[in-house]
Amino acid sequence: MGRLRTNPEAINLIKLSPYYLSEASNKYFDNKNPLYIEIGMGKGLFIINNAIKYQNINYIGIEKYPTVILKAIKKTEVYENNFHNLKIICDDANNLKNWFKNKSVDKIFLNFSDPWPKKRHESKRLTSIGFMNIYKQILKPKQTIEFKTDNQGLYEYTLDQWMHSKDFKVEAYTDDLYSNADLLKDNIPTEYENKFIKQGIKIKKIIVSLI
Repeated sequence: MGRLRTNPEAINLIKLSPYYLSEASNKYFDNKNPLYIEIGMGKGLFIINNAIKYQNINYIGIEKYPTVILKAIKKTEVYENNFHNLKIICDDANNLKNWFKNKSVDKIFLNFSDPWPKKRHESKRLTSIGFMNIYKQILKPKQTIEFKTDNQGLYEYTLDQWMHSKDFKVEAYTDDLYSNADLLKDNIPTEYENKFIKQGIKIKKIIVSLI
């Protein structure tokens, strides 16, 4: 995708969007529909297309870089559509518990997260034990996390974490999503995913449920 030049005005511009959440609330949507969140939403292709396809599901994207969020917000302007089921948070994943009550989320998406390959950076991986402890608090019982990556090391690390977890059960996994008809069904790609597929890079996926 290339390095994105930081826009110093991005934080002010995203605050003007009707999809931007400026503070935590007990109720983000005026309905009781299921709540799905994407942690590290990037430029928003995945979550926007989900919000269009599944109107009866509420979506919240979390991204810590305002410049990237601005790209996502500009994507929404392409559609003649009022995204009544989409909101965006600008914050770090470490602060998820500030935004979501215990047992309030129905699904978590982790798409192409930074692999943080060095051992000393393990705690920064979004599938490390520290983050898993956060997810098990905000996720409803029996509900799922869907993880996709192009990185073999992060895939193996994550699969091992979840295979040995007392809190999560591995429901399905593959190291070649586009050769797995069952898991590919209804798949919605991200920007990175489209790029990697064109390059012939295999996409890995894991689905786990909270016990």
